[in-house]
Amino acid sequence: MSSYVYFFLAIVPSIVLHEVSHGYVAYHFGDPTAKENHRLTLNPLRHVDPFGTVLLPALLIFSHLPAFGYAKPVPVNIGRLRNPRRQSLYVSLAGPAVNVVLSGVGWVISEVAIHLNTFWLLQFGVSLGLVNLTLAVFNMLPIPPLDGSAIIERFVPRHRLPDYYRFRMKALPIVMVLIIADSLFFHVGTSALASLQNWWLRLLF
Repeated sequence: MSSYVYFFLAIVPSIVLHEVSHGYVAYHFGDPTAKENHRLTLNPLRHVDPFGTVLLPALLIFSHLPAFGYAKPVPVNIGRLRNPRRQSLYVSLAGPAVNVVLSGVGWVISEVAIHLNTFWLLQFGVSLGLVNLTLAVFNMLPIPPLDGSAIIERFVPRHRLPDYYRFRMKALPIVMVLIIADSLFFHVGTSALASLQNWWLRLLF
């Protein structure tokens, strides 16, 4: 089975769980928006964005560029949280936290596969681990609209928040350009990520 197949088998549920976790944490803190929109489900068809979850990663892979993607964002109304300024941070960090856990799950699966000498299971475990390690690191960058930008948000004056939210909704193309530019010319982020992935692999072999 092609490594690309393992990649997609890993990235689709990982992105879905990442998004659902935002909705569940928001619901826990009083915002039922995701529930009202029927997005607190693990059914991937409710979350998959044809471009961001399927087409974009495929195009990047076949172009030999860093592969990343996204699902349809789970709707969260920060104004409905019981303590918006504090709890919005927890909502944002939920996604990367889930990816860290899934990366650990991938490592455990890989360890089991090594002991069982099962190559396909090892391929899946490594893909799951590295995909989620990448998603966690990528989403924690403090750049809107990534989850790490929630740290910056805490320092935005309250009266400027509407402007900030409007900018955040339109900032994804900027992030994509930065990532592709780094991959082609600067290699700062790609080198750091490669070092982190190599560290993860050294824990196995």
